[in-house]
Amino acid sequence: MTEDRADAAAPVKLRLDIAYDGTDFSGWAAQPGRRTVQGVLQEAVTRVLRLPEEAAITCAGRTDAGVHARGQVAEVSVPAAVWDAEGGRLLRRLAGVLPPDVRVRAVRPAPEGFDARFSPLFRRYVYRVCDAPAGVPPLRRNDVLWHKRPLDLDRMNAAAAELLGEHDFAAFCRRREGATTIRELLRLRWDREEAHLYAATVQADAFCHNMVRALIGALLAVGDGRRAPDWPRQVLAAGVRDSAVHVVPPHGLSLEEVRYPPDAELAGRARATRRVRTLPGG
Repeated sequence: MTEDRADAAAPVKLRLDIAYDGTDFSGWAAQPGRRTVQGVLQEAVTRVLRLPEEAAITCAGRTDAGVHARGQVAEVSVPAAVWDAEGGRLLRRLAGVLPPDVRVRAVRPAPEGFDARFSPLFRRYVYRVCDAPAGVPPLRRNDVLWHKRPLDLDRMNAAAAELLGEHDFAAFCRRREGATTIRELLRLRWDREEAHLYAATVQADAFCHNMVRALIGALLAVGDGRRAPDWPRQVLAAGVRDSAVHVVPPHGLSLEEVRYPPDAELAGRARATRRVRTLPGG
């Protein structure tokens, strides 16, 4: 009987798949006095499951104020008995209490070794830009940046190709004490979605602060002719922040996907990610 009670009280880790419109959020991370995605979700989960303490939700990648997500992933641990009793109706109940700018799209017990933050193979973002002379269509104003100069996709893609691979991206990151700026950029490519509307796919094993928006800013300077295609690579090689690199506004950016390895490899991936990386010879 004692073992049964202990099993009921034991925590079960849940995986949450989340989407949100970041326009009216002060980013993901909970902050006193500010409306954040994490804060809203923790309050909703705690309320719906009637937890005695506020749920602690950890995400795959903290998004900044104004950044959107279609494919955010997070984890939360709740008592097994609570999940057994409420899990079947949790999605619908969350939909009833969450505001319309954030949705939990799926929830399920996480496999053994799952770590929302450290287990991913990569994160994939998309940044959308419009260079139409008339500006961004009104219905897209919250997720597309207007660039006033005409853009050349071939120039931007030529510059982007020179940045792929594992590098120290210090020149495109806001440094944080004790954090590495070495990242492996797996994909960086612009595509035309429709006339005057372009989407940059940016995929890496992880990102440092402001990295995506700084890369986009550098490539836009190439695309409109203000800089040569080899300029972003020169900035990267210099290894220091360049005041000429403009960090674009957050509203054009969306976290589209977080990809995890097969279940058997989750724990090993998390251990490898936690190791501080250095470049060969560093």
